[in-house]
Amino acid sequence: MVPSFDPLSYPYPSKRNLVYGSKGMVCTSQPLAAQAGLEVLKRGGNAVDAAIAAAACLTVVEPTSNGIGGDAFAQVWYEGKLYGLNASGPAPALTDGEKIRKSGFEEIPHDGWFPVTVPGLPSAWAALSKRFGFLPLKDVFSPAIRYAEEGYPVSPTVSELWEEGFQRFSKALKEPDGGLYRPWFSVFAPGGKAPKAGELWRSPLHGETLLELAETGCESFYRGTLAEKIDAFSKQGGGALRKEDLAAFSPEWVEPVFINYRGYDVWEIPPNGHGIVVLMALNLLKQFSFSTRDCPDTIHKQIETMKLAFSDGQHYIADPDWMEIRTDELLSEAYAEKRARLIGAQARLPEHGDPRCGGTIYLCTADQHGNMVSYIHSNYNGFGSGLVVPGTGIALHNRGANFSLDPGSPNCIAPGKRPYHTIIPGFLTKDGAAVGPFGVMGAFMQPQGQVQAVTNLIDFHMNPQAALDAPRWQWTGGNSIEVEAGFPRWIAEDLLRRGHELTVSANSFSFGRGQMILRQENGVYMGATEPRTDGMVAVW
Repeated sequence: MVPSFDPLSYPYPSKRNLVYGSKGMVCTSQPLAAQAGLEVLKRGGNAVDAAIAAAACLTVVEPTSNGIGGDAFAQVWYEGKLYGLNASGPAPALTDGEKIRKSGFEEIPHDGWFPVTVPGLPSAWAALSKRFGFLPLKDVFSPAIRYAEEGYPVSPTVSELWEEGFQRFSKALKEPDGGLYRPWFSVFAPGGKAPKAGELWRSPLHGETLLELAETGCESFYRGTLAEKIDAFSKQGGGALRKEDLAAFSPEWVEPVFINYRGYDVWEIPPNGHGIVVLMALNLLKQFSFSTRDCPDTIHKQIETMKLAFSDGQHYIADPDWMEIRTDELLSEAYAEKRARLIGAQARLPEHGDPRCGGTIYLCTADQHGNMVSYIHSNYNGFGSGLVVPGTGIALHNRGANFSLDPGSPNCIAPGKRPYHTIIPGFLTKDGAAVGPFGVMGAFMQPQGQVQAVTNLIDFHMNPQAALDAPRWQWTGGNSIEVEAGFPRWIAEDLLRRGHELTVSANSFSFGRGQMILRQENGVYMGATEPRTDGMVAVW
């Protein structure tokens, strides 16, 4: 049962209304990708096929946020049960943290080979398709291959982020190892510039790679021709990634974790992702009652709970084989009550607690059978590491930048270890029945965006579109808070008096880009997508 709300109430400036459909729905950050998922649904595919189709398409039509060389997570509601998939790869066997430190880095750099971990994305497509899909991958990938071969007009948000990537790698090109970035320019700026909005762009190499993945069930990426190309490129550039690392990798099916928030079960993928930060924050918010969203005390308490949850998450979350604290300890009601007592009238600097004492694309899909998918994959920072495997169009992610170089940290970089991960697909259920998938992409904004969307929906009875439209805040460290330009000034002034160090952001790119699908009791779906992106709800 969905939360109660008025489908005609949109209290915040928005260009979008809720979208309804009964046979299927695909919500993505780019219209062509949403239509690709819908196309596959109409061909006889299910929600999983549609999710893979949209995801593959996004590697082509929104390469500024993702690529074939990234990681992925998913939650799948299939025939009345929720499944979780962790397709995040580990650091290569040749990874050497001391070498990184001796190279003069105090933190792992975001560009080049040091932050490249084993990409898990193609394995996610294969695993999802094999377990739940109706259609062969060649049919599912066909829209993405078509756009790669024939070209498509670049959308506005993507064009702006593309220019940022172009400027970033133009600087990297001038460094001593700048030759590593030439394949990026060959693929993404063949004319010596980033494409503008409305400009046609095509990537035939990308299309060839997707076709090979389809024909081999993604095996080529890990144990075939593509693996050989990745291995050769890494050896040539002094990277640690080898074909043996690729061959040894497989994704992991996991049990999602949840907390109950005011009658609704909120589900996330367990660590190494930071979805439990969402759950810890909601556990804290349960200790308070709220009557209205646009109130200084409400926003203050939300910020303070997020600071406490994030402080614990960044201290404890790592590859679960290396964590010193169990997930159930971090999510215990007793610990939440203890931490909530720290929240007073004034902003305070966050510190992690001890429970033992008591910055991507997101999409969601649904089909006529009641199956739904919450899906996310990412290259981490924009185009990722800036490294593109020659002759393939594969942009390699820089997820390893989330590792620590501190030997005392559970998240310290080490061979075979998965990094702290920021991408988190969410899901809602009530009384054992699916309510629907939701997510807000955007690195460390993701838990903050999810908490704001969930509380808007459940506490303040906003419809899904209004829940995504509402002006957002984000904690950036210490007592520093950024707010969107549309954030109410009178609330901002009150937060300043409470000790928050507040700035108004010039744009909304850093505040997340979300999607949401909810299923009514009559089986009708309702979908919402962000006004902060080029998104679309494709419906059948």
